[in-house]
This record gives sequence, structure tokens and C-alpha cells, in this order.
Amino acid sequence: MEKAHKKLKAWQEAMELVRVTYDTTSSLPSDEKYGLQAQMRRAAVSVPSNIAEGAARRTSKDSIQFYIVARGSLSELDTQAELCRNLRLLKTDRFDLLLAQIDKVDALLSGLIRFKRSS
Repeated sequence: MEKAHKKLKAWQEAMELVRVTYDTTSSLPSDEKYGLQAQMRRAAVSVPSNIAEGAARRTSKDSIQFYIVARGSLSELDTQAELCRNLRLLKTDRFDLLLAQIDKVDALLSGLIRFKRSS
């Protein structure tokens, strides 16, 4: 039996975001292992995790709350990526790839929240 969250495009793209984040942060300097690298990975993992939890909830109100938390984690990740760029810890191509995936997930999450609010 396939779980409901696995059918959501937002969850699927958020899972890809985790992969991109892990790939991207593996290039950070070793002294960031317990700093930005760990923070970014936790924020990224939180996104599909909260989407999954929201999809499992019975009411739209409960679902929306978890989708909003996922969007908060996405904003955290976006901020941390910007910090890496500002500190010149990421190459432009890696930053651009990560940012594109963040934007994609953000758009899908916003649409999911709008849909749930209207139903």
C-alpha cells in the first residue's frame, strides 16, 4: 500500500531537495561539518518529513499546519544557502542548483497550502 504523501509532487521534489542538499553540502569545508552542513541537512530533511506528516493528518487544518512548518524549514535552508554564497563557501553552479530546487519545492508547497485551504 502506497502512502498518500508519496503521491504528492511536493513530497517527491522535497526528497530530491534532500539529495541536492546532501550533494551540495558535501563540498563545504570540513570545519563546517557541525555548522552549516549539519544545519542545512537538518532543514532539508525536515521539509519532506513535515509534508509526509501533513498528508497523514485527518483534517485540512492539521495538514496545512505541517505544510507551513515545511515551508519554514525551506526558508531556513534558503537562508543558509545564501549565507554559504555570501561567505563564498559554495560554487555558483552548486548554489544555483540548490536554489532552483528550493524555489520548485516552495511553489509546490504554496500550491498545496492554497488547495487545502480551499477544500
